[in-house]
Amino acid sequence: MNRLPSTVHACLLLTFALTLGSCSGTQTTTQEEVENKQEYKNGSILGGAGGLSLLGSPKREDAQGGGGGGLGVNSFLWRASLDTLAFMPIASADPFGGVILTDWYAPGDTPGERFKVNVYILDRQLRADALKVSVFHQQRDSSGTWRDATVGSDTATTMEDTILTRARQLRIGQTQQD
Repeated sequence: MNRLPSTVHACLLLTFALTLGSCSGTQTTTQEEVENKQEYKNGSILGGAGGLSLLGSPKREDAQGGGGGGLGVNSFLWRASLDTLAFMPIASADPFGGVILTDWYAPGDTPGERFKVNVYILDRQLRADALKVSVFHQQRDSSGTWRDATVGSDTATTMEDTILTRARQLRIGQTQQD
């Protein structure tokens, strides 16, 4: 039977004692902490109601159609983009820079082709020119190598329209709740 050296036992015991000690003690809650917890009840610190706002008051931005919610870009366009791309694996998402990059996605019915989408949100306002979508398409050749293929000229525009429509739905839904 292997036994741990006494120094390992001591380290484990010390770690356990420190962890247990950090859990004990009395905890007082100030009125401000209670209000902050209520404020984030319907949103997170990065977005939604009561979220962190880096560039001004969320109420003022919402009134101007910005839908800030603590993001560096329009929150309605951001959420709509994520909703629209939910079927694809997200490789990278930067809510402050407004960039969403997907990984390659191969539809189940056509495994010999795959798609990748990049979404750029360019403004804090909900406008058509605040959104840029790039779509990439590849096909597998007979040797199994992926080769770039053409993408329909209206594919990116159709995806932009879908995102904009969803963003408008989110904004209308938010307006009706207020």
